[in-house]
Amino acid sequence: MMDTQNGNHGEVMKEVGKRKVSMSEVGLRFLAFSLTLVAAVLVGVDKQTKIVAIPLTAKFHYFSAFVYFVVVNAIACAYAIISLVLTLASNKGGNKGCLALMITTLDLVMLALLSSASGATGGIGLIGIRGNSHVQWKKVCNVFDKFCHQLLAGFVLSVLGSAIFLLLLVISARKLQKKHY
Repeated sequence: MMDTQNGNHGEVMKEVGKRKVSMSEVGLRFLAFSLTLVAAVLVGVDKQTKIVAIPLTAKFHYFSAFVYFVVVNAIACAYAIISLVLTLASNKGGNKGCLALMITTLDLVMLALLSSASGATGGIGLIGIRGNSHVQWKKVCNVFDKFCHQLLAGFVLSVLGSAIFLLLLVISARKLQKKHY
């Protein structure tokens, strides 16, 4: 491997075989993997038991939105590591443009999935924090504070993971613009 500078924008590239790989893209893919992994684990193991006249337990799998959140973050995590490996190994294939288009498309799908999971989780989380007096749903985060704080941490990490996939899409669009203009 050899460090080089891209003449146009000063971006550090690594030479892998005969192809240059953007280190920012590699770093962002690894960061997306890490953020979505930690978000899925944080929410996936989230559990708290409190005694309120009787023992009550809050678990992520009691809420379908939270199950969806964990599954989507696990999918995004797996995709991020696969796309990282494909990005690093793409110099061996014959049709790099097709692979780049597939990865860009899947980045967009991951962004959409993570955004929808964050929206669903955020909506249920807000009801947990504030309740809903119109339908007589009580606040639960004042009782299950640890559960809600851990869920919030996972939510924030997942939103950051979404932002990383958005940055990857911007990088892909910029590369496409450079090729055609």
